[in-house]
Amino acid sequence: MVQKTMILVAAKHKEWLEIVLSFGCKQEVAEDLVQEMYYKIQLKLEKGLDIMYNDNEINYYYIFKTLRTLFYDLKRKGKNITMVSMDDIHLTTTDVNFTEPYDKIQEELSKMFWYDRKVFEIINEGESIAEFSRKSLIHYYSLYNTYNKVKSKLKKLL
Repeated sequence: MVQKTMILVAAKHKEWLEIVLSFGCKQEVAEDLVQEMYYKIQLKLEKGLDIMYNDNEINYYYIFKTLRTLFYDLKRKGKNITMVSMDDIHLTTTDVNFTEPYDKIQEELSKMFWYDRKVFEIINEGESIAEFSRKSLIHYYSLYNTYNKVKSKLKKLL
């Protein structure tokens, strides 16, 4: 249902752009606001919002209100926004060698006490300290202090 609704909403892309342009936005800003609207609508649909009439008509008023709210939010924050034209952006690529710092970190980890290394690896892989503490029955602050100690040693290498 969510995917079908999003397809119907995206099919009216030009109409949404015209609405935002009627607010007085430039084309680039209008494109950004419409993309933001798609994101907001997607989140609402996933939470159970139904913006369809009779399974084939979109609630235009809801889309309009969303676009207008995004526009007013942008106007309110307007003084902090700087527009950069894509023509002014010069893309450059630089070769960055990540292997050398990675090797340093791996070497330092191999020199550490096994407990410190294992705690760091488990938490660094995404396990929360609280969850790890519950599973291992090791005190939370012990894991927290060990992880931060190892992390600070590794940061000094970089």
